[in-house]
Amino acid sequence: MLELIKEDIRSVFDRDPAARTTFEVLTTYPGLHAVMAHRISHRLWTRNLKWLARFNSTLARWLTGIEIHPGAQIGRRFFIDHGMGVVIGETAEVGDDVTLYHGVTLGGTTWNKGKRHPTLGNGVIVGAGAKILGPITLGDQARVGSNAVITKDVPEGATAVGIPGKVVKQRKDASNDAVSDRPERAAMRDKLGFDAYGMGEEMPDPMARSLHAVLDHIQSVDDRIDRMCLALRKIDDTFRTHDLPSLDRDDFIAALDELDYPCSPRHDAADKRDATDDHDTPPRK
Repeated sequence: MLELIKEDIRSVFDRDPAARTTFEVLTTYPGLHAVMAHRISHRLWTRNLKWLARFNSTLARWLTGIEIHPGAQIGRRFFIDHGMGVVIGETAEVGDDVTLYHGVTLGGTTWNKGKRHPTLGNGVIVGAGAKILGPITLGDQARVGSNAVITKDVPEGATAVGIPGKVVKQRKDASNDAVSDRPERAAMRDKLGFDAYGMGEEMPDPMARSLHAVLDHIQSVDDRIDRMCLALRKIDDTFRTHDLPSLDRDDFIAALDELDYPCSPRHDAADKRDATDDHDTPPRK
């Protein structure tokens, strides 16, 4: 038990740059207090002293604002930063080197007995306000964004964001870092007159990635049709194609306004007004 407490204290220094001294950590970190109290409560729980275990965990909840059921299995070097509002259910399992921020819930979705709370692998980080619900598994080194609601498994090394949570897999090839500069995307940007992608490929937004994939597919189809038309024209000189409907920037104003896109007409108009105001204002004497 003493060795576990020492590891918990060291984990605070490793993950919180605000920590200064051991005495400060021992006396002012509610996350550490909650973990220490839980280790005692869990031992009482496993020795079938259920009421005493629940009473001890309730006292810890009053003192720290963190509720950990005595039946939850917590690994080594577990760190709860800030901690207020954290709830961990009875059948939750937490691996080693896991970090939770305030407002996190490891909750259940059923009243049936048995496994009904999440399992977190080693090195998992869960952002503030996130809700991990049900008997799901978060793989080692997984990440959960703040305020996400996760009800499905998250693979090892992946990040889940949003409501409901969607998984964004990490890139495995460094060459993908320049994916947003691919020639076909530049061609699409030139055709539209603005960057239709809005967000870079490196942004952890599954909807943005889906939009990227759709636009990439459209560009590929467009190129293939051009090549087919050239081949048909070589066969028949009289072959002609009708012009495709033009892509008008005004058709995308609503989407751009929602994204607050810096190159939208609204910003252009504002810039023009600023320039006019500067030009019309007489110089001060």
